[in-house]
Amino acid sequence: MFSDPKKILPQFDIREGLSVADIGAGSGHYTLELAKRVGTGKVYAIDIQKDLLARIKNHAHKELLHNVEIIWSDVDEEHGTTLRDGSIDRVLLSNTLFQLENKETIVKEIQRILKPGGKVLVIDWADSFDNLGPTPNNVVTRTKAKELFQNGGFSFKHDVEVGAHHYGIILER
Repeated sequence: MFSDPKKILPQFDIREGLSVADIGAGSGHYTLELAKRVGTGKVYAIDIQKDLLARIKNHAHKELLHNVEIIWSDVDEEHGTTLRDGSIDRVLLSNTLFQLENKETIVKEIQRILKPGGKVLVIDWADSFDNLGPTPNNVVTRTKAKELFQNGGFSFKHDVEVGAHHYGIILER
């Protein structure tokens, strides 16, 4: 893992009581840290890989994090998260954008599920690095990601320091 959720999440205004969707939750490193930070809030771990979701569920159970809900989903489809309109305070999209075929679809979906004033943190690969991360033709640059979200009705707030080989941007609905 290249990024450290404990260092990154304080830059994202995560606090007690918030509802957060971790889209493309993967191994669950962010999901579990988010769950600790939102306390009475809720974290939705969303992924298409059932085995990874089962792992997240087991880790959350072991750590007594009862505020994690697992959602198996294909976010390349419209309404892919299955979450209610305007029900989420924050969305995390980490190392996922480069994998999606329908990038505009995920932007619409995040717009749909976020509350007015809700924020999204996009973390993705800054480039292709000798067999690390995506192939060069799959890289979604910071500029392209920012443009994609701004075209989808989001306003850029600021960059986030996420470590080597990645970029992080926060946008608001």
